[in-house]
Amino acid sequence: MLKSLLVAAVAAVLAASLSFADQSESKVVIPVNKTSPADGKQMYTSYCAPCHGVDAKGRGPAAPALKAPPTDLTELQKNNHGKFPDTHVMAILEFGADVPAHGSATMPVWGPILGNMNRLSLQDKQLRISNLSRYLESIQTR
Repeated sequence: MLKSLLVAAVAAVLAASLSFADQSESKVVIPVNKTSPADGKQMYTSYCAPCHGVDAKGRGPAAPALKAPPTDLTELQKNNHGKFPDTHVMAILEFGADVPAHGSATMPVWGPILGNMNRLSLQDKQLRISNLSRYLESIQTR
């Protein structure tokens, strides 16, 4: 199980680093393994850690391929006057962000990807985004 997770993570990192290094206007397809909509930590590890790092401090294996370092996701609350910006985080997860580190292609817009995992359920997509946001809230520095 751990070996297959490691292989999947390495493949995701490779795909992410190649797509970010290209920086072209072409649409990048990121292979995504289906995860549990109830497990925010598993989703973070699968989708976010390649750039933001396992510790969420912005030092993932794909980070060197970016123009600027990824955000330290453990300090979102600290940088928002002590309040976790849940609405902002969920909007970025669903619609992406205009971040220079991502070049002309914004951060992967996970909303459509997460929605395609269960095309019949908008509720499933919202559950995934909500649980991923809650996980990020749980790892904030205090």
